Amino acid sequence: MPLIGIILGSDSDLPKIRNCFETLDEFGVDYEIVVSSAHRSPERTLEWATGAEKRGVRVIIAAAGGAAHLPGVVAAHTSLPVIGIPIETAISGGLDSILSIIQMPAGVPVAAMPAGKAGGANAALFALSVLALADDSLKEKIARFREKNAAKIAERSEKLAALGYRKYIETMK
Repeated sequence: MPLIGIILGSDSDLPKIRNCFETLDEFGVDYEIVVSSAHRSPERTLEWATGAEKRGVRVIIAAAGGAAHLPGVVAAHTSLPVIGIPIETAISGGLDSILSIIQMPAGVPVAAMPAGKAGGANAALFALSVLALADDSLKEKIARFREKNAAKIAERSEKLAALGYRKYIETMK
């Protein structure tokens, strides 16, 4: 039974939030994915959003670009937490999408992630953190994930110190 529901306004958004799926897979948390547009298929979107909780979904991730109304529309139809991923667009790297998602009126909250590669990964991690409030094993997995990330940074810093910045940059190519 999926604990996380992911809705995208377009299938062209799938590769743009690949890090979201990879992160959820790494943690072994089930999720469902649906493509439904706030504008082009509003009835489908409404049906999916209102039925999510009955299907076992506990957190929703909604990805949308441009006008980016999808996260807000979904949030208007469920009391589940909704996390918005703004999809990068030609307008300032997705600034239009970011502003659409963060400008929700009082009473219809949507958590907003960054546009770009970090958006998908951070949305997954945020959703996992919400689920971890009631799941100690997931909480431990998140702690180990963060420890591993901290170790990677320390390793890179040591390598930089040993090589100097010019040689270090060469190893990055």
